[in-house]
This record gives sequence, structure tokens and C-alpha cells, in this order.
Amino acid sequence: MSSLRIGPVTDDATLEDWRLVHNAVVPDAAMSTDEARERVGRYLLEVAYDGDVLVGCTTVRPPEAGGGASTVIVRVLPQWRGRGLGSALYERAMRQAAEQAPDQATPAVETVVWAANTAGVRFAEARGFAEVDRYEPEPGAVPYLTLRRPSA
Repeated sequence: MSSLRIGPVTDDATLEDWRLVHNAVVPDAAMSTDEARERVGRYLLEVAYDGDVLVGCTTVRPPEAGGGASTVIVRVLPQWRGRGLGSALYERAMRQAAEQAPDQATPAVETVVWAANTAGVRFAEARGFAEVDRYEPEPGAVPYLTLRRPSA
């Protein structure tokens, strides 16, 4: 992780990189370019590179109107896991989520993890997240877990 570079999705190239990581980590919910582009207007999407090599991405969703939790999603390509990249992305995304809720010292944050991504589930649980919901996109499919870290 000698030269980790993280930045927002600002053009077609970085959007495609974000989508590539999303689809590699969550192949069950592969996203088209148009679906990814729609998210740029609603959420903070960032991509991460080690030097010039794509390694991960993040999504930070603001709380719904009237309060609630921000959503922080960190994705690291499997071959780059275990090097501290997820932690660096998580810390940055958590700061961004806190900026979305300036009236709370430690805002409530949720994350969504595909249950087949057991490393992702362990990563979230190690940071104080606990499962609060799960859903199957279709009967018999691998579920998605919503995990929440309460505000302090």
C-alpha cells in the first residue's frame, strides 16, 4: 500500500473502474454503466488505486431525509485484500459519512454486504457492525446483509 490514491468518480474512466470493482466483488448484482452513472448523482462514489493499479472502490450514501443512518460500502478486489487497503478506504468513508451528519458526534452508519463475501462480513463485524436485516433478491438467491453500527 505504498502509494494508495483515492479519488471521486469524475469521468467515464473512473466510473468504469468503480463499476468494474463493484461487479467483481458483487457479481450477483452486476451493474451496467447506465446504472452506475445514475448513482453518481445520488451518492459519493470513489475509486482507489495502488499506484496506477485499480484496487477498490467505495460508496457513501447520505442519510434519508428526516435522519437515519448513512451507508458506507467498501469494496476491495480479492487479490488486494489483507494489505490494509480496506481499512484505509473504510476510515476515509467513515469521515465522509460523519460530514453528512455534522450534528452527531458519531453518526449511525450502515453497510450492505453480499453474504457470499464472508471476508466483507467479517470486516464489518470487526468494526462494530451487527446484522439488522437480510434480503434475497429472488427466492433461493444468496442474501444481502444490512449491518449497522449504532451512533454513540
